[in-house]
Amino acid sequence: MDALIFDCDGVLADTERDGHRIAFNRAFAEAGLADSWDVKHYSRLVQISGGKERMRAYFDEAGWPVPESEHESLIKRLHAAKTDLFMKIISSGELPIRSGISRIVDEAHAADVRLAVCSTSNERAVMEVVRRLLGPERETKFAGIFAGDIVSQKKPDPAIYQFAAKKLDLNPARCVVVEDSRNGLLAATRASMTCVVTQSTYTVDEDFTEAAAVYPELGDPPGRHVTLNDLRNLLKT
Repeated sequence: MDALIFDCDGVLADTERDGHRIAFNRAFAEAGLADSWDVKHYSRLVQISGGKERMRAYFDEAGWPVPESEHESLIKRLHAAKTDLFMKIISSGELPIRSGISRIVDEAHAADVRLAVCSTSNERAVMEVVRRLLGPERETKFAGIFAGDIVSQKKPDPAIYQFAAKKLDLNPARCVVVEDSRNGLLAATRASMTCVVTQSTYTVDEDFTEAAAVYPELGDPPGRHVTLNDLRNLLKT
């Protein structure tokens, strides 16, 4: 195995459920709004790409708290507040890391398998997630953290994985990617990499036909867990 590569959102942490959703609710509260999105309701909104677009769709259905002339200014204020609150959730350590991530990172490092993160999400947020959830010592074990607008095309385009392969001089056929969504799965496989899926709260019903394996989580002992050897053996198939 040349490298073990992680997506960020949904893989390192269940960021939609435990991060973005919470930040939206806190932004609403700070603005004096009674609106609150529970886990089930957010499952519908998360299908809409973009935070501003989610709020517009929600208020169109639930009713706007301000006149039409103030719709856009409200959305901008709420989104700015939500972004700041999301970063605070990460930096405070409130966002929990997913089971098995720290363990598998340590296994890979001990086996001299290079580590990387490939995400097209906000670069600042991705860097903070890696730093806070894995800690500064594990962060130094990563050969590359590629995020944000480092490539022009978002997943399911393979550009972010192709960029990492070129930058780190990797053989794509010897790389295993951990993703949580169909778009991420397609991006990895289109880059000729083996991809496994750890389902997150809002991706459990997606189609993962192309995945080499699908797990509810990587897990930790004494419960069921996925080892580095399990992932390495998938390269042989």
